[in-house]
Amino acid sequence: MKQQFAVIGLGRFGSSLALTLTESGYEVLGIDKDEEIVADMATKLTHCVVADSTEEDVFRSLGIRNFDCAVVAIGDDIQASIMTAILLKDLGVKMIVAKALSTLHGKVLERIGIEKVIFPERDMGAKVAHQLISPNILDYIELSKDYSIAEIGIPARLSGQSLMELNLRAKFGLSVVAVNKKKGIVIAPSADIILEEKDIIVVIGLNEQIEEFENKISKGTPVRA
Repeated sequence: MKQQFAVIGLGRFGSSLALTLTESGYEVLGIDKDEEIVADMATKLTHCVVADSTEEDVFRSLGIRNFDCAVVAIGDDIQASIMTAILLKDLGVKMIVAKALSTLHGKVLERIGIEKVIFPERDMGAKVAHQLISPNILDYIELSKDYSIAEIGIPARLSGQSLMELNLRAKFGLSVVAVNKKKGIVIAPSADIILEEKDIIVVIGLNEQIEEFENKISKGTPVRA
């Protein structure tokens, strides 16, 4: 049986999330109080309803507790976001993800026990900043204040080297978890895999370690300890 998601709030973030989940083959229920938005999304999602997410009876009638995950993506009403999250917790939804509009909002969501709090605007700003100042970093996901995952493009001067020769763990403390090559992505690559120009390596490590490695390859300095 396909996983079922409920996305509550179909603004720019919620709509994008819901459509991506649908296109990935999941069943998605979209909920919003705006009739025009729901009418526009009705043919794009598995189900779509006009409803006030702060009313408990609405969630009960939709069988919300049977969904694998509910995403609170309400865009501009902090009170409605918090009330919705509380109702979802009380009704026993397995996993709840909530969008936070501010640091204080995020702290409140965490205090009421929301499993994952996301900051789309802040996180996107961080990604864009990293891409502007670090041309080889193609994507950047912060796991905590210290650790991140980054996609880093391989420049021409590193082409032909193996992961063993590059030895990022010993030199920078980075772990390579995947290599995206033209023919496809290689998960948990072996040490003898040969890197080519425009390959993308996915690394995990401390933020300063990622920055140090990227600085060396972008400036053309030797990649050594």
